[in-house]
Amino acid sequence: MVVTKLGSVRGTVVDGLRVTLGIPYAAPPFGAGRFRAPMPAAPWDGVRDGTRFGPVAPQSAELPGAPVWRPDQEDVLTLNVWSPADDSEPRPVLFWIHGGAYTFGSSAQPDYDGTALARAGLTVVTCNYRLGFEGFGHVPGFPDNRGLLDQIAALEWVRDNISAFGGDPDNVTVAGQSAGGGSIACLMSSPRAEGLFHRAVAHSVPDATFPREFAEGLTRQVADAAGVEPTAHGMLSASPQALVEASDRVVARYADDPSSGFLHYDTVLYGPVLDGETLRRDPVDALADGAGRSIDLLVCHTTEEYRLMHEVGSMPSVSTEEGLARFAADYGLPADLLAQYRALMADAPVLDVFLALAGDAVFAAHTVRLAEAHARAGGRTFLSRFDRRRTRPDGGPVHAWHAADVPFTLGTLDATGVDFLTGGPADTDDRALSRRMIRAWAAFASTGEPGWAPLTDPSAPSVPVHVWAVPHDRTESASPTHALFRDVRMDPPALR
Repeated sequence: MVVTKLGSVRGTVVDGLRVTLGIPYAAPPFGAGRFRAPMPAAPWDGVRDGTRFGPVAPQSAELPGAPVWRPDQEDVLTLNVWSPADDSEPRPVLFWIHGGAYTFGSSAQPDYDGTALARAGLTVVTCNYRLGFEGFGHVPGFPDNRGLLDQIAALEWVRDNISAFGGDPDNVTVAGQSAGGGSIACLMSSPRAEGLFHRAVAHSVPDATFPREFAEGLTRQVADAAGVEPTAHGMLSASPQALVEASDRVVARYADDPSSGFLHYDTVLYGPVLDGETLRRDPVDALADGAGRSIDLLVCHTTEEYRLMHEVGSMPSVSTEEGLARFAADYGLPADLLAQYRALMADAPVLDVFLALAGDAVFAAHTVRLAEAHARAGGRTFLSRFDRRRTRPDGGPVHAWHAADVPFTLGTLDATGVDFLTGGPADTDDRALSRRMIRAWAAFASTGEPGWAPLTDPSAPSVPVHVWAVPHDRTESASPTHALFRDVRMDPPALR
């Protein structure tokens, strides 16, 4: 049993670790709290059961081994803690923010289990936060970026309560991948999160912050699909389930319409909004001007980010030169960039060029750009790339695609559903790679030193990168395409 500031909670002890699940850090964000900033959770009497994950946020996704959302479950703002059972000394805290395109996922996914990182010497916290329209949709008169505000509230809970679990509130590292990594970039640049964490790990950071005009236009489309007015009253009159279903219909419309612009290729409707309050500027620009300079930053991207999206069919295939040119135009990429990619990949099929260009545009080049901005402003920054490759049991290649790095860093190679991400059961080389990545994260969270040199000259033509690979890691320069993206910022046209 652990006594928090709101009440006592009893978890379980497993092999020397105390696992406490489903702890409220804020009140249920529905009813009077809907579309508002997170409100304080109510204290409770007696001992709360902490043996099960809390409900997931509204979404339509059904993920392997994870609970699904049900409309009758409202207590979605909960977190989980893996901590030493003996309370021998305060441990560094690692706070994990899950990904999922700001639209799906939860802390209850099997590949997000905190056991391995806790065994490496950390107190691990994972949390749920509002997703989709509930978390990132624009509602007139209500705060934007409610999902980010939830994460900040969870970090405030860590500040106030984690010492009761054996964690050190003065040594907190935030970590996340994809939307989780994007959230971390936003938190680093947000004045509302200042002082709540001291280091940051961001994998596969998406270039996905939207101006308020984009969010307002999207609200009109979702409201129309839900049959309500795009006003506060109209959006409040639509149930969370109605807005999930309406959002899915808007996604389907973009996916089915090749003339619908950049959302046709990557139908991520929601993301952090440049609202002038929680998020005043794009994180790259904010970090370049010194925001979060005191925070040590470790970034990573995978070699073939967009291969996953192609594999799961979440984006259309581009197989013609005309389609490739349309994609570049829809994303606001300069024509000469496409020509340079074509020259570098002269013998590659069009699909491979498209996947390389899209993966770099949305994730890889943006992740490195974020790191360089932080380093240029004087922040300690460490670069890495995940390039683990092998052959599938059927003889096909295993790609280092989006999210393939997560089970290695969290030590969850045997979790339900992970074999799809990793291309099959883990072998001895895979387990050795996972141990190296866990050690690096634990060392970084403890001391700020992951095991390789920080980025010292982001303007150099050749930027050194620590490469995670099997059987052994190596050091390389940034990829050839990285140089092509050096001065390119995506500028997609307005929402269509």
